[in-house]
Amino acid sequence: MSSPIYREASEETEVTPLPMAHLSIEVCHFRHEEILYDTDMVRSQFRRAVPLVAAFIESARIEFGPETRVSTCYLTDDYFQPRFEPGKVLDRLLGAAAEAGLTIDYLARESSCHEAPMFAGGVAVGAPTPVAEMVSARLIAQPEAEGVTTGGRPPTDELGWLCNGRREQNATSRQAMRPQPYRPPQEYGRGEHSIFLDVELWHDRDGARRWSCPFLAAVWQLLRLGMLRYRGAPVVDPQLWPADQEWPEDWKDLPPVLRLNPDAAPFTAYRTLSMLPKRYLLIESAVRVILDHLAPDSDVTALVAAQGSDDQVPVPARVVERVGHLLLDGS
Repeated sequence: MSSPIYREASEETEVTPLPMAHLSIEVCHFRHEEILYDTDMVRSQFRRAVPLVAAFIESARIEFGPETRVSTCYLTDDYFQPRFEPGKVLDRLLGAAAEAGLTIDYLARESSCHEAPMFAGGVAVGAPTPVAEMVSARLIAQPEAEGVTTGGRPPTDELGWLCNGRREQNATSRQAMRPQPYRPPQEYGRGEHSIFLDVELWHDRDGARRWSCPFLAAVWQLLRLGMLRYRGAPVVDPQLWPADQEWPEDWKDLPPVLRLNPDAAPFTAYRTLSMLPKRYLLIESAVRVILDHLAPDSDVTALVAAQGSDDQVPVPARVVERVGHLLLDGS
């Protein structure tokens, strides 16, 4: 399965700017089973998050001033766990957050990091935006060290694996009596020692592509940073969801991003912070590897940098430097 080619947005149309908060805070992440069957744990984690969110908001205000804009968000796992009904999961989740005193401004669906339908009047319209394919087409695997690669391993866009260095080599010479020595993996830009990570981005099975959790999490960061456009337009548009509105029976009937708080700061932000259980350490390390291999749209990059300049917010050129994590003890 080959990835399509996505051109620079400016080659087709003008890039649409997005409203930007200073900081987007992701407040925890739970499996649907945990939300439904271990709600006390979810409520406890949310209670722990409340003072931490307040502390990061205050820190942002110290840095950017009293008019600092901060929004909170939660990513629900409907891509890997679609079998649970939205109403049962979301009522439990949002109820636990409310009891803990935690405000969740935006709720997003993880499947929207794969494909994002556009909604109008509460109904999906047109073909969904192929978000995951867009991002995968912009990944650049750094070249192997000269004279080391054997050509025996397919490239990233065929294999679906991406690493932060040169993979191990155990090749033998064409002359059977002259075997080549084993070469261990080496991290690009390493210090004295290497920390080598090899990340699975997807696998293809029965003609369908299944994206990995780290890859979708990387897309999630890009959505929050306002770095993705399709033909110049944003790939998601947060839809206001009134508190008294009933949940649909199927996840696909929910917009990609719901605005739960009508008074919230913008969903997209110059920086992100993800407060997650420490079991996500490896996944988030993989996310950073993926983002470090991204070649973002130069016009979107320039636009966000210009917006940051107007807001007196420095915007690092490398996307990964705009992403922060706080890993929590416990489940």
